[in-house]
Amino acid sequence: MEEDWKPLLDPVRHGGFSHKGSTDSLDRVARRPFHVEPRNIVDEAPAERVTAEAAVLNSRVNYYGRLTGSSDRLLSPPDHVIPCPEEIYVYSPLGTAFKVPGGDGGSKNPSIITIFAIWNTMMGTSILSIPWGIKQSGFTLGIIILVSMGLLTLYCCLRVLRSPKSIPYIDTSDWEFPDVCNYYLGKLGQWSSLLFSMVSLIGAMVVYWVLMSNFLFNTGKFIYNYAYNVSMSDTDFGTNGSERVICPFPDTDDKGKNDSSLSALYRLSDSNSSYHGNDTALFDHWWSKTNTIPFYLIVLLLPLLNFRSASFFARFTFLGTISVVYLIFLVTLKAVRLGFHLEFHWFDSTDIFVPEFRLLCPQLTGVLTLAFFIHNCIITLMKSNKHQENNVRDLSVAYLLVGLTYLYVGVLMFAAFPSPPLSKDCIEPNFLDNFPSSDVLVFVARTCLLFQMTTVYPLLGYLVRVQIMSQIFGKHYPGFFHVLTLNIIIVAAGVCMAKFYPNIGSIIRYSGATCGLALVFVLPSLVHMISLKRRGELSWPSALFHSLLIVLGVANVAGQFFM
Repeated sequence: MEEDWKPLLDPVRHGGFSHKGSTDSLDRVARRPFHVEPRNIVDEAPAERVTAEAAVLNSRVNYYGRLTGSSDRLLSPPDHVIPCPEEIYVYSPLGTAFKVPGGDGGSKNPSIITIFAIWNTMMGTSILSIPWGIKQSGFTLGIIILVSMGLLTLYCCLRVLRSPKSIPYIDTSDWEFPDVCNYYLGKLGQWSSLLFSMVSLIGAMVVYWVLMSNFLFNTGKFIYNYAYNVSMSDTDFGTNGSERVICPFPDTDDKGKNDSSLSALYRLSDSNSSYHGNDTALFDHWWSKTNTIPFYLIVLLLPLLNFRSASFFARFTFLGTISVVYLIFLVTLKAVRLGFHLEFHWFDSTDIFVPEFRLLCPQLTGVLTLAFFIHNCIITLMKSNKHQENNVRDLSVAYLLVGLTYLYVGVLMFAAFPSPPLSKDCIEPNFLDNFPSSDVLVFVARTCLLFQMTTVYPLLGYLVRVQIMSQIFGKHYPGFFHVLTLNIIIVAAGVCMAKFYPNIGSIIRYSGATCGLALVFVLPSLVHMISLKRRGELSWPSALFHSLLIVLGVANVAGQFFM
C-alpha cells in the first residue's frame, strides 16, 4: 500500500542535496511527477534536452488524453499524472521544455480584487440616468424599485453562476452560460442567449455614440466660449448664481406649471440666445449636437473598430474607475453647494415636485435591468477568484456596492436639484445636461468620460465582432471587408440614434429590458427549473417563484412600450 502513493519519479540528487522542485517534498496532496532539472528549462539560455523521466510522463499524459474527450470525467488522467499549475511546462517535439508563464495558479485574484472588478464592470453609462429614472418613478417608489431590482438581478446572477455546476458527469470548467443553455434547451437556448447578449452590447454601443456626441459637443462649446470670451450665462433657462442648474427643455405653457417670473426669464434667455447666436452662427452651424457631431465621430471611431486586436484599448479600462469616482465626487460637491430640496406629495403632483409614486415606474426598471446586468460574463469573471467557495459572498458584496453607488448618485442628484425655482421634471436622462457647458467641474467630467468611452467603444465592437463572426464564419477575423461591413452597420445605428432620438434614458431602458428578458429572467429561471426537474427536486414553491420571475421579465418589457 505504501508504494501506491510513492512518487513516480525518484529525486535526482547532486552532492547530497535535492534541487528545488524535486520530488523529495511531495506528499499525498501535492504531487509533482514532472521532474525537469533547472538546467533543462529553456529560459534565455541555450536549449537543452529534457530528461528521460519527463519525456515518459509526457507520453503518459498524451495516452490518457487519447482515451476520452476532455468533457468526460470518468477517464480523465489521475491526479498523480497531472503536474501542479506552477510546474507546468510545454514540451516541443525537439525535446525542449518551456515553462508556462503566469499559469492559472498565479492568475487567481483575492476576493477584494474580484469584488471591485465586478463593480467596475457594472459601472457603466446607466449611472448617468439613475436620477432621471428616480424622477420618472417618484422618489420613494424609486428607492424601493432600486433595492428590489438589485436583489432580483443578484438572485438571477447567482443562478447563472451556479448553472454549470448543476450538470453531472461532464467537465464544465470552461463552459459559459450559452453552453449551459445549449445543454438544457438545445440550439434554441444557445442562440437566444447569444442574440440577446448582442442586443445588450449593440445597445451599449448606441448609447456610447449618443453620449460621445453629447460630450464632444459640450467640450467643444466650452473651449470655444473660453477662447473667444463668449458669455453663456443667460442663454439657458435655469437658476442664477455661481452654481447654475439649467432646464434644457422647460415647459412654460403647461397649465401654469411655472410662474410668470420663470416664463419671463425664459423669454429673456431666448432673446439673449438670439443675440449670442448672431455672433456665433457659423460655429453653431458646424458644431451641432445632432446634425454634425455624430458624423465627425465616424472619422475617429470607424478606423479603430477595424483593428484586428483590441489589446491596446484594454489598457485604458482603468479610466472607467477614475470616471465613476470623479462622478461621485462631483455629485457630492454639487449636493453640498446646492443643498436638499424635497417635499413629499404621495400621489398628487405640484408645480415643482413630482409625486412619490408614479405610473412611469417601469422606465426605471428598464434602466436598472441594464444597470445591474453582468449575467453574460459573470462566469468568466468569477473563474479568476482565488477562493471559489466565496463566490456567492463576493458576488453579493459586489452587487451591494453597485446598488449603494447607484443609490448614492441617484438620491443625491434628485434631492439636490433646485426645486424651486426649477421643477423636478427638468431632470434630464443624462444628469450632466442639467449643468451648463461653462461649468468647469462638469467640463472635466465630460472630458474624462469622452476619452474613456473612446477607448471602450472599440472593445465593445470587438466583442460583437468576435461573437457574430465566430458563429457565422468560424473565426474572429474572416476578412477586412466582412469586418468593415459589420462595423458600418453598428456605426450607422449609433449615428441615426444620435441624430434623430438622442435620449439615452429611453435607449437604455429599451435595450436593458429586452436583453434582460432573456439573460436575467427567462433563461436562468428555465435552466434552474429544468435542472431541478431532472434531479427530481423541483417543488411547487420553487416552480411558482421562478415562473413569477419570467412573468416579471415579460412585464418589464411590456411596460417600456405602454408607460
